[in-house]
Amino acid sequence: MKEKIQSEFKNHFGGEGILYASAGRINLIGEHTDYNGGYVFPGAIDKVIMAAIRPNDTEKVRVFSIDINDYAEFGLNEEDAPKQQWARYIFGICRETIKRSGIVKGFDAVFAGNVPLGAGLSSSAALESCFAFALNDLFNGNTIDKFELARIGQSTEHNYCGVNCGIMDQFASVFGKKGNLMRLDCRSMEFEYFPFNPQGYKLVLVDSVVKHELVDSPYNKRRQSCERVAKRLDVETLRDATKEALDAAKSDISAEDYFRAKFVIEEKERVLDVCDALNRGDYETVGRLMYETHQGLSKDYEVSCEELDFLNDIAKECGVTGSRIMGGGFGGCTINLVADDKYDHFIAEAKKRFKEKYGHEPKIYDVVISDGARKVTE
Repeated sequence: MKEKIQSEFKNHFGGEGILYASAGRINLIGEHTDYNGGYVFPGAIDKVIMAAIRPNDTEKVRVFSIDINDYAEFGLNEEDAPKQQWARYIFGICRETIKRSGIVKGFDAVFAGNVPLGAGLSSSAALESCFAFALNDLFNGNTIDKFELARIGQSTEHNYCGVNCGIMDQFASVFGKKGNLMRLDCRSMEFEYFPFNPQGYKLVLVDSVVKHELVDSPYNKRRQSCERVAKRLDVETLRDATKEALDAAKSDISAEDYFRAKFVIEEKERVLDVCDALNRGDYETVGRLMYETHQGLSKDYEVSCEELDFLNDIAKECGVTGSRIMGGGFGGCTINLVADDKYDHFIAEAKKRFKEKYGHEPKIYDVVISDGARKVTE
C-alpha cells in the first residue's frame, strides 16, 4: 500500500509525501453505550487508512482518494466545504482543528485503505484519525493531545457528516495499542489497557456483505429514545440509570423507549463483567456475555437484521465460544471468539449455509489487535 500511495502522490503532485496511518477498530463488547455515558471495550486492528501528505505552501487542500478514484480541492474557510461526501471528512478535520486554535495550512494528500467498508470497522474514524494525527504532526508540533484528536474526529462526524456519534470509534483509532483492548469510560474519559492475547482462541469477523439502507436515521432515533428515558428518570445519561428505576417508570414511557433503555443499562454491566472475566482468563464467560449482547441488540435495541441473526445462530450451533453483531447494526458483520479446534468447521459452515440461503458467501476477516494513529516509518 505504501508504494501505491507514493506512486499516486508522485503522479498527482510530484515527489513524495510523509506517510501516516490510522486503524479501523473492533469492539469486543459495549455497543451503543458510548453516547449513553457508559463503557466500551474496543481495540485497533491491523486494517488501516494510510495517507501520504505534504504541505504545499498555499491555503488550498488538494486530495486524491485511490479507492474512490476521485480528486477534491478546497480552501480552509467554512464556506469552502467540498461537495463530495468523502472529502468532507478531511475538510471537517481541518476546520475542527482550526476551531480549536490549531494551525492548518494547505497540503497535498493521497490516501487509500484496507479497512473493509460497510463492515462496522469504522473506516471513517480511521480516515479522520489519520488526518488529525498528520495535521497535528505537520503543523502543530504534536501539541494537540490525543483525546483532542479523537474529539476533532467526533466533531467532524457531528458537524460535517451528519452522524451524531459517540467518541468510541475515534478514541480506539487514536489510542490503539498492539496486543491490548481498552476499556473507556465514556463519561469521565478515563481508560485502561487490558492485554488481549487469548491463547487457544481466535477473533474473527464474519461480514454479511449486507447493508440495509434505511429511510430515516435509525442511529439518531435510538439516541433520542435513550435521551427521553434519561430525562424521565432525571439522570444525565442512562449510565446513571438502574433497571429498578426503569421498571418503576415503565408505565410512563413507550414500550420502544423502555426496551432501548433496558438494553443500554444491561450492556453497561456486561462490559464490566467482561473485564473481570478477562482478568481471570475466563474466555467462556466472555463468550456467554457476547451472546447476551447479540440477543439484546437484536430483540431490545432492534439494530440487527435477518442475516446477522442467522450468522449468530450458526456460531451457536458450531460451538463458537462467543458471537454478536458488531457496530451500529442493520448489516455489517458479527465478531466471533472461536476456539482454535472449532475454527475451520465454523468458517466452512458459515460460508456454505449463508451462501445457500442468501446467494453469496460472507467475507472472513481474522483480527489482529494492533497500533492506532501513527507516523509510518519505513
